[in-house]
Amino acid sequence: MDAQLEPIARIGDNSGAVQISIRAKMFNSIRPADGGPRLRDLVLHAGATLKDVVQTLGVDPGDLFIVWANGRDVSKQMCGNINLDYVLEDGDEIALSGPIPYSWGYGSPVV
Repeated sequence: MDAQLEPIARIGDNSGAVQISIRAKMFNSIRPADGGPRLRDLVLHAGATLKDVVQTLGVDPGDLFIVWANGRDVSKQMCGNINLDYVLEDGDEIALSGPIPYSWGYGSPVV
C-alpha cells in the first residue's frame, strides 16, 4: 500500500501568516512618497522592522533625523546612522522626523 504522508510541520511554521498593526506618524520634513496623509495605520508581517516601515512609506532613510517607538528614541546607533533594524511589536506607535527646526526666539526646538 502506497500511502503518502503529509510533511511534518516544524515549530514556528504557522508564524508566516501572523501580522502586526502599527501606527506611523511623520513630522517636519518627512512625508510619504505618495503624498498621502502623514498619519498611517499599517499592517505588517510579524518580525517587521523600521526598515519595512520606511520602505512601505517610501521615505528616504537619509532624510531621517530621529525615530521614536512609543515615545522612546530608538533611532541612534554608533556612527550616527538610524537603526533601521529595530523590531516592531503589535500596537507600536512609530514617529519619524527629519531635522527639528530650532527657534532662537523660544530658545528650544519647535515641535
